[in-house]
Amino acid sequence: MKEKLAVVILAAGQGTRMKSEKPKVLHELMGKTLIRHVLDAVLPLQPEKISVIVGYQGEEIRKELQDYCVSFADQKPQLGTGHALQQAQAELDGFNGPVLVLCGDTPLLSTKSLGGLVDNHLAARPAATVLTAKMENPTGYGRVFRSEDGKQILKIAEQKDLYPAEEAIKEINSGTYVFQSPEVFSVLKQLNTDNKQGEYYLTDVVRIWTEKGKSVFPFTAVDYREILGINDRVDLSRAGLFLREKINREHQKNGVTIEDPAHTYIEAGVVIAPDTVIRPGTFLQGNTEVGGNVVLGPHTTLIDTRVGSGSSILKSHVQEADIGPDCSVGPYAHLRPGTVLDRGVRVGDFVEIKKSFIGEGSKIPHLAYVGDATLGPDCNIGAGTIFANYDGQKKNPTFLGREVFIGSNSTLVAPLRMGDFSRTGAGSVVTRDVGENITVVGVPARPFSPKNE
Repeated sequence: MKEKLAVVILAAGQGTRMKSEKPKVLHELMGKTLIRHVLDAVLPLQPEKISVIVGYQGEEIRKELQDYCVSFADQKPQLGTGHALQQAQAELDGFNGPVLVLCGDTPLLSTKSLGGLVDNHLAARPAATVLTAKMENPTGYGRVFRSEDGKQILKIAEQKDLYPAEEAIKEINSGTYVFQSPEVFSVLKQLNTDNKQGEYYLTDVVRIWTEKGKSVFPFTAVDYREILGINDRVDLSRAGLFLREKINREHQKNGVTIEDPAHTYIEAGVVIAPDTVIRPGTFLQGNTEVGGNVVLGPHTTLIDTRVGSGSSILKSHVQEADIGPDCSVGPYAHLRPGTVLDRGVRVGDFVEIKKSFIGEGSKIPHLAYVGDATLGPDCNIGAGTIFANYDGQKKNPTFLGREVFIGSNSTLVAPLRMGDFSRTGAGSVVTRDVGENITVVGVPARPFSPKNE
């Protein structure tokens, strides 16, 4: 597609059937708002201009899309889809070419389908091209009426304006069109509200053009589910099923083993290398990247986390952490933001780590809290150990050298430094720095000497 393209996204409505104060297009699906799904499908087409029509809580939509290169136009009051497109006229002033118009609540549209729609329009050069689909149960959707030879669209009628006999038509309107600018804006001025909704229908543009002998062509989506819009929470969950199936299938084709796709939740944008195994009940969210030969789950959540190759994470919750290669985490570990595990670290059951660096080969096998700490390589943290990092006013750091051994049920009171090869006895409360090769015991901990045992 070499010709310049403009895009208009209709996103002004509240979506009352969502029963929410939030604009419908800002509800999330698999980790992204509905309107971000639409924009991300459009961007690979490299449009010259993108205009988003906003109305209800328009400022919130502007904030959501502030990292996109788009312009905005306000639709107040909201008087229908035809009226919405009229608001883009000023934004597209001087633009001559195809305009892709779509709704901000259609998150399942693919770049492939949108590209096919635009390419077919450019090849045939009709007045308009409409993305359609065929459904066994089209109730609730506008119907497409074709010419006798089936090549052109004669009109589109909304569900509420159908006669009973017309309800049997299976082909539906997606609400996605390609028009020509500036011609479409002259036709929009001819719309009226002579319908049961009392609104300016964008579908009436099709009727006006066919009455004038202009061609309006259909382009049928391969999978009708792509064009489904979101009207309520039921639609949102159905769309989630479709999108989850699509995402999981793509990872499987790229060499990832997903043992139970129906119970695996991978958000759009997650990166997974081949030969990784994902077990049931696993959630991969946000900007998560997983290396190869990793085993995740069952019942594991990763949010904005990087996992190195060869690692395994079992029944654990991990957020904003960096897990190196060949690490073992879980079961029932909680890695909080700022956790970094170097190569070969072992984190066992009921361990919580926050904002800490754990050196290569170190072990925290079970029942410990590590916060605001830096551990050298090959340290061993005994069960029941607490890094007491908070003094009631601020968080304080703890630094352990290499091969430090912390006995069970020890408390390390920060700020604190322990030198290489130092040790604590079980139950020690360490309040002062410990030098290299020193063993401390007791409450408060003091150097241990066999002569004084």
